[in-house]
Formats: sequence, C-alpha cells, structure tokens
Amino acid sequence: MRVGDITAALEAFAPLRIQESWDNSGLLIGSPEDLVHGVLVGFDCTPALIDEAVERGCDMVITHHPLIFKGLKSISEKDPVGAAVVKAVRAGVAVYAAHTTADKVIAGVSGAMARRLGLQDIRILEAEEDGSVGLGCLGEFPQPMNGREALAYVQKCFGLKVIRHSRPPEGPIRTVALLGGSGGGDWPLAYAQGAQLYITADISYHHFFTPEGFMVMDIGHFESEVEIVDIFLAQIRKNFPNFASFKSNALDRSNPVHYFVM
Repeated sequence: MRVGDITAALEAFAPLRIQESWDNSGLLIGSPEDLVHGVLVGFDCTPALIDEAVERGCDMVITHHPLIFKGLKSISEKDPVGAAVVKAVRAGVAVYAAHTTADKVIAGVSGAMARRLGLQDIRILEAEEDGSVGLGCLGEFPQPMNGREALAYVQKCFGLKVIRHSRPPEGPIRTVALLGGSGGGDWPLAYAQGAQLYITADISYHHFFTPEGFMVMDIGHFESEVEIVDIFLAQIRKNFPNFASFKSNALDRSNPVHYFVM
C-alpha cells in the first residue's frame, strides 16, 4: 500500500477542491509514493500521536486538524507543532489532514452531529456548487421541545459535561442548525433559515445576544467534531478491509480543553 492509495480514498469522500481558502488540508508530510504498512487515525497531530503511531507500527497518521496551518518560520522541538514535525520526519511517518474538506460533506462533521441527535430531513446549511457540499447542516427534531428540554437532550446525546448557551426560548424548538468547530459568527445564517436552535463551538460573548425565540449552544470544539475520527477510520476500512488501520488509544484524553466541575 502507498500513501497515495490512502489519500485517494479519503479524497473520494472529502475532495481537496472543496476546502476553504484559508485551510491546509491534504498531505502535509511525506510523498504519495511512500509505502504504508499501517495507519493511525487521530484528531490533532500531536507529538504524542506520532509516538503512538511509531509504537504501533504505523507509518501514516490521519487527523482532522492540520498539523501545519501556515508557513513555519522555524521548526523547534520546544514547540508542539515543531516537535510533531521533527518526530514524523525522523520516523518516516506521513501526515495527512482532512479539515474543512470533511466539514463540507453531509456525511462528515456536521452531518454526524445531526445524526447523533436523530434529526430528520438533514440538509446543508450553507450550500455551495450544486448544493451537495457546504458548511453546516439543518434538520428537525422528530418532536418539538422547549429550550430546557433541548439542553438536556443535547447534553445526553453528546455526553457533555457543560454547555454554554444563550437564554432558552419558551416556545417550541423544531428546526436545528449545526456547524462543527468554530461557528459562532454564523448564527445569523441559521436564524435566517428558520432554525430555533444553533449548535456549534467557540462562540464569543457578544454572539450570545440572540433574537427572541432563538437559542445558541456552544458544546465545545473537540466535542462537536471528534466523531469524524470514526468516520475516517470507516472510510479506510471500507476501501482497504485487510489493511492495518487503527484509532488512537488516547483519543478520549486528547481534548486540550479541560473542565473543572464541582
């Protein structure tokens, strides 16, 4: 197996051409011609993930977030990004990321959020091209619920410790908009499309001032997107059923955000 075989399968699922202009999805370290004996899938490409790949005999890692977002002016092992780059190059580990490419397909990040909530009539929130790709999605609860019921339901479905949210509406919530990752600034689009609830992450203070009858929930960046790891793994195993592919053993402990709960 070669690196290019793996990346071709991933790009059939989430094409590189649809990534956002500021993104850096794709093959970040390595060559498409490099041989691969095992693949490790994680969420962020950290030095610990590279170490785990080496320990498990994997010479390729796949993550959602790119290891390199912008040009590096220096590569130092004292910096987490630099350390991961050095470890990967020294060990001959190829590094690939599918970031906004996986955000913009309905079978990707936001669609996974909608399916976890059991939403119906799932469609793209901010459609592009022929309407088949785009950021976020919309769907309906099978039965309407009020704001507090929705909070309890979302917390249960995602297994959350906390939810940051605006004032819960008294009226019924039926239409839900979702955008995995940093989507706080996109709530007006969700509101304009008739959603009574918008679920995303990294919402800033001023975006919690919402119109009457509309609520936003910040469920956490990691929490909103982490299911994509299983989706990547499923794509690899579907295309290469007899190939060595693994999910990181440390995934549940890899969220860099920690919560203090009394």
